[in-house]
Amino acid sequence: MTSNPTPRRPLIIAGPCSAETEEQTLQTCIQLAATGLVDMLRAGVWKPRTQPGTFEGAGLKGLAWLAKAKSITGLPIAVEAACAKHVENALEFGVDMLWLGARTTVNPFSVQDVADAVRGTGTQVYLKNPMVPDVALWSGAVERMLQADVPSENLGLIHRGFSHTGTCEHRNAPMWHLIFDMRSRYPTLPMICDPSHICGTRDTLLSVSQQAADLSYDGLIIESHIHPDQAWSDARQQLRPMDLARLLSAIQWRENSTDTPAYARAMEQFRHQIDQMDEEIFSLLARRMDIAEKIGRIKQENNVAVLQGSRWSQIVNNILSRAPALRLSEEFLRTVLNAIHQESIQRQNAILNSTIPHHIP
Repeated sequence: MTSNPTPRRPLIIAGPCSAETEEQTLQTCIQLAATGLVDMLRAGVWKPRTQPGTFEGAGLKGLAWLAKAKSITGLPIAVEAACAKHVENALEFGVDMLWLGARTTVNPFSVQDVADAVRGTGTQVYLKNPMVPDVALWSGAVERMLQADVPSENLGLIHRGFSHTGTCEHRNAPMWHLIFDMRSRYPTLPMICDPSHICGTRDTLLSVSQQAADLSYDGLIIESHIHPDQAWSDARQQLRPMDLARLLSAIQWRENSTDTPAYARAMEQFRHQIDQMDEEIFSLLARRMDIAEKIGRIKQENNVAVLQGSRWSQIVNNILSRAPALRLSEEFLRTVLNAIHQESIQRQNAILNSTIPHHIP
């Protein structure tokens, strides 16, 4: 007989983008608590805005409203903090969790300021990814917290998407591959998804939330407002509490594994096949790089530049034309081709630079 795995219990954090008024904050939080699907209440009380003169948060009044919501509902509360003073004020009002926004995570000075203020408080801290797609910058924020003696069990990560150029169906591009990298660096830190800021509109919230669930995220932080269309900030991405409840009920949170014998046998078989294929793929890549080095030596002997733009465009166009037949997305093919090209260029540059004198005669 096989045992049934314990159902996953994702962390759900919800509340308005901004605490605007006491009534709006309390009614939203009370209605969210009544769904029985929310674990923690959130609201922005300090809003970093691009242009001065716009609504920048209720400040201490907003903290008082959130503290009242905590008292009424019994649920813990979370706010964004961007400096030591924010940390001090939040803790005075009994805030249970702080998160650093994307505009803060991108600035090591601000991260250090918050890390020093949080030291020794035992407060939970979640770090949103920086606005720019830079895993090293995000990782640096984690390391600053750890060096400030914030225990790893009090740390978490929030994926809210990245700023991008060009066309994208989302407000902030998810760039899921960067998340895989970050999770491999910190496998014990919980990762929750912020579909509100990835999507920017209500229409795609469910699909992004389900994708996060399918990728074994540990929960969601999502925005809700009793009157979303009248919200003072990010109106298009907020849901009424009742609509959020429907969305949360529609998400299927899958198990990380199961001990069913048939599943174990099938997974062992297919994983063995993948291991063999990976061995072949990387052996072929190694052979390709050997040929790239031979080409580099020929270029060196004939004083030819490493980068040959027309040749590379020909390779890319040829592979991309086969995308439908290969059943691979163009985005994936471009990512793989760019990595191969970068490695080839580095190797050829190393060959050419080996003949350049390191000092002026």
